[in-house]
Amino acid sequence: MVSASVTVPSGAAALRGDLEIPVGARGVVLFAHGSGSSRLSPRNRAVAGVLRRAGFGTLLLDLLTAAEEDEDEATGRHRFDIGLLAGRLAHAVDWLEDRTDAVDLPVGLFGASTGAGAALVAATERPRRVSAVVSRGGRPDLAGDALPLVACPVLLVVGGADTQVLDLNREAARRLSAPHRLDVVPGATHLFGEPGALEGVAELAAGWFTEHLG
Repeated sequence: MVSASVTVPSGAAALRGDLEIPVGARGVVLFAHGSGSSRLSPRNRAVAGVLRRAGFGTLLLDLLTAAEEDEDEATGRHRFDIGLLAGRLAHAVDWLEDRTDAVDLPVGLFGASTGAGAALVAATERPRRVSAVVSRGGRPDLAGDALPLVACPVLLVVGGADTQVLDLNREAARRLSAPHRLDVVPGATHLFGEPGALEGVAELAAGWFTEHLG
């Protein structure tokens, strides 16, 4: 099993990440965190654990440098810069392809909040490598004109009590031409903090990637 702290280059930036690939992995899932979050997000790390038990490698990555995170905390400048975040995700996909332990593994993207918009744009930038996308409480609407260009299967998971984001996801789903599904977790709010809600998201994601990766 591969388990390492890694640095992923993206232009002048060096992005910190945690890479884990179990023996016999059927694919690797790259996580795109949401507003004000990082690779240390307890929610995404919980989902990543479920995916690894299902046989997938995971790469949890800081899409901003430490200096950018400090600036973003004060100004919110970077968290909605979908072009920047998507470009860094695309570079991370390239980085995985350059690794001997991941080169033959299909890639999935798991995006949360604003990271979902970035994941969908990145999927259009690396259509040969990205095989599926899952959005958790995401903002797929932020992908804008890239939505109809997404070619891989997309799963949108939203809490039933997260009504505004649910409406945005329904509208985004109407713009997707790729195979897609919108799953609503009854009673769940934006962060899926209710008992069993996050576990439900993780199982839905594992099922989607099992179906569409490899």
